[in-house]
Amino acid sequence: MRFALLAALALLVLLFPFIHVTVPGLFEGPLDSAGTLNLLGLCFVFGALALTYDIVFGYTGLLSFGHALYFAVGVYVTAIALARWHWSLPAALVLTAVVAVLLPLALGAICLRVRDIPFAMVTLAFAEAGSILVLQNPFGLTGGEEGLALGGGVLPAALVGVSNTAHLYWIAAGLLAATSLIGWWAVGSPLGRVWQAIRENERRVTALGLNPYLYKLASFVLSGFLAACAGVAYLLLQGGANPQVTTSSFTLVLLVMVVLGGVGTLWGAVLGGIVYEYLDFRLVEFSNVPALQALPGVLRVPLSEPLFILGVLFIVLVLFLPQGLGGLVRSAGARSER
Repeated sequence: MRFALLAALALLVLLFPFIHVTVPGLFEGPLDSAGTLNLLGLCFVFGALALTYDIVFGYTGLLSFGHALYFAVGVYVTAIALARWHWSLPAALVLTAVVAVLLPLALGAICLRVRDIPFAMVTLAFAEAGSILVLQNPFGLTGGEEGLALGGGVLPAALVGVSNTAHLYWIAAGLLAATSLIGWWAVGSPLGRVWQAIRENERRVTALGLNPYLYKLASFVLSGFLAACAGVAYLLLQGGANPQVTTSSFTLVLLVMVVLGGVGTLWGAVLGGIVYEYLDFRLVEFSNVPALQALPGVLRVPLSEPLFILGVLFIVLVLFLPQGLGGLVRSAGARSER
């Protein structure tokens, strides 16, 4: 029954570009409109990105403050290869894949020499170095604070223009599906079992004759590579790169997504990423509602700030639903089975 429901949901998601139906209150236009498809595509990308962070944080127990760096690799390496070097899209993707493996492998080999808070601080230092590098615009490659836009003729015609938003939407949906399958396979494999054992008690793993360092490095590289793949999809949807994705605060957003959905549950992380990105987008429009502007200043000012509302929702969730949205759905499912 669960497999049938999942297959039906996947089919419905794929058919959204062909469904001309308006859902009042949820989206501005019909499901097949370019704006709705773009928003859903971004939600899928951040759902996949939250899943990649849950692999390293929720399943392996590594609190990394530098995960945004690998997402930025997917964004900026692809953008530079396309816009600055005028490479073809397949060649740019190959380069990005190579960097997305080698960079987390090299940095992980260094960062994993320490544990706990020192590990978090070292990953933060590397992320900050990457952010500064992008802002400095070395050799005019990154565009600095202005970012790097993909001009005309850089991408295949099928990925350019409002009329082709459906193609980008399907790419984002395919990314989410592929990332989910890889994630579920990884955490369910013997490798994933060791990750969870390291999270619970690394000393016992060592006592069993295993090398936790190598297993943690595998988790670090896999999550970094998948994050870079999400960065490529984000670049295509946005039509360019912006330095915001390189900041350490962006990693904190990923942490909020995972906690929002439920730490250590991949589908919960996906749900948290989707819900957070949707609210982050829609609350901006909510702040401009005329009814809100008519409220007294003591209410209007905080309610006009989307981050304030998200922060309040996050605090309420942590206090009353410590297992996240995933735990809430799981509890509802258990009650229905009774």
